[in-house]
Amino acid sequence: MKVTAIIVAAGSSTRMGKTVSKQLIKLNGSETILHTLRAFDKAASISETVVVCRESDISRIKSLAEENGIRKITAFVCGGNTRQQSVANGINAISFDTDYVAIHDGARPLVLPEDIDLTVKNAVRYGSSALGVFVKDTIKIVDENGFIESTPDRSRLVAIATPQIFELSLYKKAMLRAEAEKKDYTDDCQLIESLGEKIFVTFGSPSNIKLTTPEDIITAEAFLRSSE
Repeated sequence: MKVTAIIVAAGSSTRMGKTVSKQLIKLNGSETILHTLRAFDKAASISETVVVCRESDISRIKSLAEENGIRKITAFVCGGNTRQQSVANGINAISFDTDYVAIHDGARPLVLPEDIDLTVKNAVRYGSSALGVFVKDTIKIVDENGFIESTPDRSRLVAIATPQIFELSLYKKAMLRAEAEKKDYTDDCQLIESLGEKIFVTFGSPSNIKLTTPEDIITAEAFLRSSE
């Protein structure tokens, strides 16, 4: 069985308020993308890694990987105009004998190798699996005017993260259908859900946050310090 990780690192980083890509912001001395790549290098279940990023970041990320002994990268490809298009570009660069794809946000640098391996194990068992955590806060559904309409049962609410791992043939089928229907999804699970397929949730560490705003950098560095 061969599992290829597709690291999606092509976002615009506009909400971060930095002039450089958030993939290159340093956390405790190492670039964000380097933390991410190290986790997938350490995960025993991952055979190879494809990095999808902005063209302007390719040479820098490639140099970082080489200088720090990242072994599993087999390709760098440019991102598309949307996340779905970026993942499709990554799919086109994977090895022909890949069985499963593990799609991960490059801006989730604190994912644990053991959580990656467990999600792969569950994907092989169920066909698909995504890493997530139960929601801690009470969630409200509001109307178009901002008034609360209802309160969903928190015990069944899950914040889905990445990696999201799918059997390759299933993902390709969903991707082709979305293209034919001219639909563009921001989440890979939605793509699979559009086929009526079920996705098993693997519960992982709460440290697997996504870097989106400057406050997230402070939180990520705190998690890193606590794990040292």
